[in-house]
Amino acid sequence: MSNKWLWSAARILAVLVLAAGAGALAQAPLPEHLSGNISDFTGVVSGAGPWEMRGHWSLHLKGNSGKADFSAYMTMELSDYGVQRVNKDPGVAANRGAHTHHIVMTDATASTDPTDLSACPTFNPTNTPKLVVNGTAKFISGNGNDAPFEKGGAATSMLQVCITGSTDDQPGVITPEVEYSNMTLVFGAPANTHFGSDPVHGAVRFPHKDADRDDGHRH
Repeated sequence: MSNKWLWSAARILAVLVLAAGAGALAQAPLPEHLSGNISDFTGVVSGAGPWEMRGHWSLHLKGNSGKADFSAYMTMELSDYGVQRVNKDPGVAANRGAHTHHIVMTDATASTDPTDLSACPTFNPTNTPKLVVNGTAKFISGNGNDAPFEKGGAATSMLQVCITGSTDDQPGVITPEVEYSNMTLVFGAPANTHFGSDPVHGAVRFPHKDADRDDGHRH
């Protein structure tokens, strides 16, 4: 009887230990800082485009406050098709309308709640939403000045930032997974009259130590 009781107690203890470990993994904190690149095309927006977008972004989570700061900078220019559809020569650089944008959003709301994450764009192959940040862009520039669609005061465009990545580790799967892999931006009015309402896609940089500088090398 004693041995049977000890065996049962050991099994219960093992289950509790495994459950505690699973809980710790599920509640693992998000990185304080994430960054990466932007690389995408818009559709035809307000009669112009598609526009090609290339740039970089950075997201800083403010501890357990549920707040985050986001910034990005990018170049935009008309794609070959965007130039040709208005009967211009894509071989002439001036026809592409190249320009820059800087975007700043501070004290935005950061959430990992499944209900909030359900608003994030989906991918194929599928991955898992990890974080969604929603707020009002504090500043959106156009070539260093207020963007034309934001003139007349502070920026008013809503902005959604989603971070997605791999699903939980699968037993027997040897291929390494990337926990945080994809980033999307979705602009509200009036910025969507230029960037469009579709998600703007980017990649998440491999994690690196906070002390490392963004010197173009992967750490």
